[in-house]
Amino acid sequence: QVQLVESGGGLVQPGGSLRLSCAFSGSIFVLFNMGWYRQGPGKQRELVANITRGGYRKYADSVKGRFTISRDNAKNTVYLQMNSLKPEDTAVYYCNAGQAIGIRRDDYWGQGTQVTVSS
Repeated sequence: QVQLVESGGGLVQPGGSLRLSCAFSGSIFVLFNMGWYRQGPGKQRELVANITRGGYRKYADSVKGRFTISRDNAKNTVYLQMNSLKPEDTAVYYCNAGQAIGIRRDDYWGQGTQVTVSS
């Protein structure tokens, strides 16, 4: 039922910035924790940033100080502002929505958007 649509990926030079957006639909946005994950070439998918229903944020050590996750509950959208981009940030970035109901955990994923950092 939940659908996630990412946008904003593309090619950017090292040191540049990019803003990813994820549009949520199909359920009640404010009941979900939202996150961004990425999977680089030859690597496993990893957490980049997460923001809870209550607005608590968590970042991977590799992006702390450079990336900012935010959510706009009026627009049912989560964002990832990426600054000071490095070639190592090149990956497919995935939007995630998670909900816990009792002991049950539901996770939903977008199709991903490619971010390439190269000169």
